[in-house]
Amino acid sequence: MANENGGELPLGLGMALAQHPGAMARFASLSEQEQNAVIAQAHQVQSRGEMRALVDGLSQNSPSA
Repeated sequence: MANENGGELPLGLGMALAQHPGAMARFASLSEQEQNAVIAQAHQVQSRGEMRALVDGLSQNSPSA
């Protein structure tokens, strides 16, 4: 899975985002720099639970509509 800027997402991050549409929408709305920061965090994840927490954090930080 590639982000809109052509960079590759880590497989685990892509899978976790696919399972959480709200977080995927939030990730897509981030700037390139913010997306790269999330990708860098994903590279440090050591477990499925940590990845889930990272993705859950994206949806919790999304602005209210």
